[in-house]
Amino acid sequence: MPGYTHMQRAQPVTLAHHLMAYVQMLLRDMDRLADCYRRTDVMPLGAGALAGTTFPLEPEYTAELLGFASVQNNSMDAVSDRDFAVEFCADAALIMMHLSRFCEEIILWATGEFAFIELDDATAPAPASCPRKRTLTWLNS
Repeated sequence: MPGYTHMQRAQPVTLAHHLMAYVQMLLRDMDRLADCYRRTDVMPLGAGALAGTTFPLEPEYTAELLGFASVQNNSMDAVSDRDFAVEFCADAALIMMHLSRFCEEIILWATGEFAFIELDDATAPAPASCPRKRTLTWLNS
């Protein structure tokens, strides 16, 4: 199939090579989520509201029972840190960008201008008002 750059035909590529680009993107996304999880797999028990607690807690034992990888090392950081939320949102935004890019290519490939693929009517029905226009119902729901 033709490879495109800036919507202009560039050089031939195989469909497998083209689709493998998305595999690589999604693998990086999975790595990012795994890194995010690793950094957030810390139990804050014992941090209290700011500077810990005097209750005789056993955070390591509780973390083990609950399946946490580790316990917090600093109570102030444990109760005030929010970078995990920013990191997760950034990771989710990248995933959505990659999925959006893939969906856009499916839409382009199904247009009359490209005509590389044909989508089943169950996936892309034509609205009654524009019988020649097909919409991807799974993208619009």
